[in-house]
Amino acid sequence: MQDLPFILSPSQSAAPIHALRAGEWAGWIETRSEAMKRLAAAYDFRAQAGKSLIVPGTDGSIERVLFGLGEKLDPMLFGALSMQLPAGEYDLAAAPREISRTLIATAWGMGAYAFDRYKPRKRPAPKLVMPDDAQADEVRRVVSAVHFARDLINTPAGDMGPEALHAVVASLAKECGAALEAVVGAELLEQRYPLVHAVGRAAAEAPRLLHLSWSAPNAPADAPIVAIVGKGVTFDTGGLDLKTDSGMRLMKKDMGGAAHALALARLAMQAGLPVRLELFLPIVENAVSAASFRPGDIIKSRKGLTVEVDNTDAEGRLILADALTRACEEKPVLILDFATLTGAARVALGPELPPLFTDDEALAADLLKASSESFDPMWRLPLWAPYEDNMDSAAADLKNTGDAGMAGAIYGALFLKKFVDVKAWAHFDVYAWNGKDKPARPAGADAHALRACWQVLKQRFGKA
Repeated sequence: MQDLPFILSPSQSAAPIHALRAGEWAGWIETRSEAMKRLAAAYDFRAQAGKSLIVPGTDGSIERVLFGLGEKLDPMLFGALSMQLPAGEYDLAAAPREISRTLIATAWGMGAYAFDRYKPRKRPAPKLVMPDDAQADEVRRVVSAVHFARDLINTPAGDMGPEALHAVVASLAKECGAALEAVVGAELLEQRYPLVHAVGRAAAEAPRLLHLSWSAPNAPADAPIVAIVGKGVTFDTGGLDLKTDSGMRLMKKDMGGAAHALALARLAMQAGLPVRLELFLPIVENAVSAASFRPGDIIKSRKGLTVEVDNTDAEGRLILADALTRACEEKPVLILDFATLTGAARVALGPELPPLFTDDEALAADLLKASSESFDPMWRLPLWAPYEDNMDSAAADLKNTGDAGMAGAIYGALFLKKFVDVKAWAHFDVYAWNGKDKPARPAGADAHALRACWQVLKQRFGKA
């Protein structure tokens, strides 16, 4: 695991943190020294949500840190501290008991992230003494998984093309004792992944379908099969339906679904989740050349359905169609897929709230409950069957877009549903990006719905 911003036991140099509700501030400060009252007044500190106040000691050191919670007990607010505080060691001295110490430490670790591959971070991350009643191993695994996903998404496409992403998967497979099968280039046609091949054939680096397979140590032969699928478009020009310059600017993150899928698989393997795990990653670059697939092309999918390409910029659902078909062939009890699929999802719900699509009511309930408990937001949108007719094609079984310019996220999910024959399936249309700093979520790449999905896997299949 990478170095994370925690220490395991208190030290004399650790500055205490006192986290306070806004409603208790007046009573708390009333019993303090005049100097502290003047300091709080000077900085207008009243325990507002996410606001911190450093109280200096007489020797110039940090005597304590005051941290505001506002009126809501949101553990993710503690991620603001690791983003704001100077380097050093800190100890959680006081916080409402209702807030999970595991989530507090997780938020701290998430907020301490910095992408430093090309530019050193401005300061070392502040370190938190791991709270006694936090699940330390779980915190470290989850924070490491979030950092892992963010690093992959933040890396520019020039250094994270299909071959580089393939190397990351191969390294993870070796680290976790998993088997890895790679179907690359023309082999995609021979082994019946025609949609993956079509989307990626114009790029300098060959398209590929990666299949990582892992079973927990000593898992029984009938261990439940869990499939995870992630969209791995390492850069998306839009193809011949070329994006604008602004639309293309962040397309290094179009492999964000694959990063999410990899991070979730990594969590399951490192924790020894007692399942048989099947991870499928279709990895391509949607480039432009004489070999590009074209609007109007009709391609027969792995499932046998013919697809008319209405728009080459709706390519993610094409590669996922073949990957989901392959995942269903394993007969899993659950499929989770992640994709930076549609701009329409952002129009509907904004950048912080990924839509969840599923027809399985029990799975929806589990995911939404986990989302609430883990403070990892998502919002359920409908797989609205009456819209399916809008994907009809006169020449093929279906088109890859709908007729109207509305409900784009729903059309994307309905398209994927055509290739899934497993009841327990959920699709997440993630943005994988933050435009500006939020507590526990520094600006740049991010993992959305990852922690909630991990909680559901643990609850459904047992903890290691």
